[in-house]
Amino acid sequence: QVQLVESGGGLVQAGGSLRVSCAASGLTFSRYAMGWFRQALEKEREFVAGISWNGARTDYADSVKGRFTISRDNAKNTVYLQMNSLKPEDTAVYTCTARYAPYSESVYIDPRQYTNWGQGTQITVSS
Repeated sequence: QVQLVESGGGLVQAGGSLRVSCAASGLTFSRYAMGWFRQALEKEREFVAGISWNGARTDYADSVKGRFTISRDNAKNTVYLQMNSLKPEDTAVYTCTARYAPYSESVYIDPRQYTNWGQGTQITVSS
């Protein structure tokens, strides 16, 4: 059974940094593209960042480019999202997601392209 478990969320002041992690189990992690999405209160879920199975390709939402960095460690079955220069509008539940994509360096931005989702972790940025 595939499990994605996020950790590292919390409360941070505007301008601060936070790193969230997503530990995967029950799958051959190196054959999966990974992504991060977020959903703020009363807003639709939106793509944040994605990474190909080998980390060769990444993509970001325009709103986080230059501030967030997605990375992965296939030896640890973990994907990370480093968030710098956080803003109050970054406040949301952040969820990691996985899609089977072996040997493809595609990055997926449509949530319908992903098959597995974590429970999410709350990040609150205070002004």
